[in-house]
Amino acid sequence: MTDNMLVLKVGGRFFDELNLQAQAKHPLLHAVKTLQSQGKKVVLVHGGGDQVQQQLAALNLQSHKVDGLRVTPFEHMPTVSGVLSGYLNKTLVAHSTSIGLTPMGLTLADADIAKCTQVSESLGAVGQPEGKSSRLLKLSLDNGVLPIIASIGADTDGRLYNVNADHAATCIAQLLGARLILLSDVEGVLNQHKIKYNSLSAMLIDELIANKVVTDGMIVKVQAAQDAANMLKSAVTIGSWNDAGKLCLSDGVFGTQIQPD
Repeated sequence: MTDNMLVLKVGGRFFDELNLQAQAKHPLLHAVKTLQSQGKKVVLVHGGGDQVQQQLAALNLQSHKVDGLRVTPFEHMPTVSGVLSGYLNKTLVAHSTSIGLTPMGLTLADADIAKCTQVSESLGAVGQPEGKSSRLLKLSLDNGVLPIIASIGADTDGRLYNVNADHAATCIAQLLGARLILLSDVEGVLNQHKIKYNSLSAMLIDELIANKVVTDGMIVKVQAAQDAANMLKSAVTIGSWNDAGKLCLSDGVFGTQIQPD
């Protein structure tokens, strides 16, 4: 793993903030621009579950989640893919371009970056990605391009899949040997006094969940980061996209480092 290569993952709520801060542009985009000027190579990976849910509801299509994964009938994929790899991806591309970045919108299915397998019949078109080719990504990064990857993949038969964005980001980080940073609207994992942990082990995470210090949505975030850290055999960061400027500081303490087992 190299600290000069960063994979940053954002979810659907990021796009709400992106639109609210459209005039000044989002702090994360400014941070990416600074990181590139420092010689670092950055990849953005995004989901968009909130926006997918809104569009499915608007079309009277029923949707629910099982263990954090959205059950996705194959007949829903035109809508899911349209929201993620279409509207959201190109919105982020457009905002990035407007501050002088050189973005390229992609999915996991492009340029043989990854191949998906179906997670289970009961989940439908939900895919587990496996990295295949880093050629396009490395060529792009070497030329100052910012790859922006939507969490849509495909299998060897050409079927499209909805991929959990954490899984997509982990796949890309593994493929590139990059540092993985999972971004949301919270600064990290907090203790009972609302003070941020700088680092957490698997044992301490289990204690915090058992003692209800870590609850609700943060449980999902921490467990996703723990799974990713174990897969990458390297610490994974949970932090806020609004604090991303700290990533540009050599001595900046950013987020919470989730250590592998």
